[in-house]
Amino acid sequence: MTLTQNILFAIACLLTGLSKGGLGGPLPILLIVPMLSTQMLPQQAVALITPFLILADAFALPIYWRKWDNNYIRLMLPIGIVGAIMAGLLLPYLSANLLKIIIASITAIAIAYKLLADRLENVEYQPANWHGYLAGWTAAFTSTLAGAGSPPFTIYLVLNHVKPIAFMGTATLFFAIMNLLKVPIYIQGELLRVDTILSVLWAIPIVPIGVWLGRKSLDYINPKQFERLMLVLLAGSVVLLLATLER
Repeated sequence: MTLTQNILFAIACLLTGLSKGGLGGPLPILLIVPMLSTQMLPQQAVALITPFLILADAFALPIYWRKWDNNYIRLMLPIGIVGAIMAGLLLPYLSANLLKIIIASITAIAIAYKLLADRLENVEYQPANWHGYLAGWTAAFTSTLAGAGSPPFTIYLVLNHVKPIAFMGTATLFFAIMNLLKVPIYIQGELLRVDTILSVLWAIPIVPIGVWLGRKSLDYINPKQFERLMLVLLAGSVVLLLATLER
């Protein structure tokens, strides 16, 4: 890990904590992989941040314990596990350039979704089980492949008008299980190694600090303005990521 990589990784851990602390929703986490991928292989970025996401989940799960909607968990989780395994099997065989393009594309879609999210509330929607299967599979697949699984998951729950607490509980449990599942997948694909994890253990305290800051800052920071800042940074990360493509 170079000095620049270590600095970016510290920022990534802070963003993870801020998100789990309630600031910016999933946007800070969506920024992590594109940002890290400008300075390291995207496969390494996706795998390396996973143990720290699990640590952040350990802080978030007690807050939303048993506040999830079991119907959506039963609907989305089994197919989500299939999606995660499929993405894990594919990931080692993708070139760095192709994966950067995929990550940039998913991030751009996430930006577009966030800009249009308010309109989803007015969409006339007829629920169907296969929509849940598709959302669960896509969320797990893109989360494992590019660290960006929240947009399809969020769209599906928003269309179903899931209440905020149940929404947060369902999302927290789903992605906590996905993050745990990624560890053996990444280890099997030789993307996550013990020596690499040991090299970044110094960043562990940054995650709970970020969670604390995220909670405290809700009283002082305008969430909408912070979201706009995150969207600008996400757009910038897409441009930088595409600029690092090897020619």
